[in-house]
Amino acid sequence: MTEQSPHPAAGSMRAPTAGGVARAAEKIAEILPPTPLLPLEVDGRTIWCKAECLQPVGAFKIRGAWHRLTDLSAEEAAAGVVGVSSGNHAQGVAWAAKRLGIAATIIMPSNAPRMKLDATRALGAEVILYDRVNESRDAIAAELLRTRGGTLVHAYGDPWIIEGQGTTGIEASAQLAARGLGSPDRIVACCGGGGLSAGLALACPDAEIIAVEPEGWDDVTRSLEAGRILAVEDLAYPTECDALQTPQTWPINFAVLQARGVRGVAVTREEVRHAVRVAFERLHLVVEPGGAAALAAVLAGKAGFSDTMLVTLSGGNIDPAHFAEILQAR
Repeated sequence: MTEQSPHPAAGSMRAPTAGGVARAAEKIAEILPPTPLLPLEVDGRTIWCKAECLQPVGAFKIRGAWHRLTDLSAEEAAAGVVGVSSGNHAQGVAWAAKRLGIAATIIMPSNAPRMKLDATRALGAEVILYDRVNESRDAIAAELLRTRGGTLVHAYGDPWIIEGQGTTGIEASAQLAARGLGSPDRIVACCGGGGLSAGLALACPDAEIIAVEPEGWDDVTRSLEAGRILAVEDLAYPTECDALQTPQTWPINFAVLQARGVRGVAVTREEVRHAVRVAFERLHLVVEPGGAAALAAVLAGKAGFSDTMLVTLSGGNIDPAHFAEILQAR
């Protein structure tokens, strides 16, 4: 297994805050309409599904990217940004950078879904490929920043990113309140590095947060159980949840998750595939495997139920042939 490299910006991090989430929500509300909040009955109980797969880039990652890039100084913006991503964060950064006139370079795995690679390039970003098993994207980013300059926009280990992703919770809470349901009391979230889960923990301090990861990539779950950060044990472990393949969480994320008592669960390949089919058949949505992990946990009985339960459908960027194969498989 490749040794995890230090975060290029470690030591210069501020802590993400609930106030930062609120400020990010105001910024995002100015440019993006709320994504739908859809009811779904499971075992006689209603859960509320936040359809982030319907964002302009097909994933919630646009939130953190916009918050981060709009807070750059003029000098920082002129120097450009460097991102690391399996594809959804890449598109969020590229979308925000194009809108703001900022040069963006994204380090992406060579085996990322073709549509994610193509979409990132189509938005004007430079893409640098790396081997997910044998190379460290963070080490590549650090060297790129050293030689070229610029600002790192990490996929999850960044306070602005965490705050931006947390706006999902603020938006959903307002939608639930408008229905007379109050705030969510339990949030089940897809989890890779913990940016979304940490942001939701800040945005919704009274809700129980459950972070859902694919089997073999459940490092956040194991870390929370152990009380210390643990890495993925096998970076070659096969999974269709490419959006959730992160080597390990970072201290900035872990501190928030641990302080809020977040717990994690892992879901299997077949549980995720079932969730993809349910989202299509009953909600009429295209959801990628990584974006369906939270729903998979609910359908598999691993997240329980509550009076007002929010579930993230965090992304919908999947190659058409792969999506068709999942729908046809039984």
